[in-house]
Amino acid sequence: MTLNDRYDIASQVRDECIRTAVSAYENASMVGLCGEGAFEAAVSAMRMLDVRELVEAPAPGGSGDA
Repeated sequence: MTLNDRYDIASQVRDECIRTAVSAYENASMVGLCGEGAFEAAVSAMRMLDVRELVEAPAPGGSGDA
């Protein structure tokens, strides 16, 4: 695995964590949780994120070979 491959995986994981956290925070806020509760929901959602699925998925535009 090249350094660029590692960078791509790390970037994908970071981006998915951000999307997951923002979505969970917004959903928690909409159902009435306070800021702290919404933050805890966002952290919990990131903890439940299946990073294995991200790592094993073929890279966009890639051949899918590992």
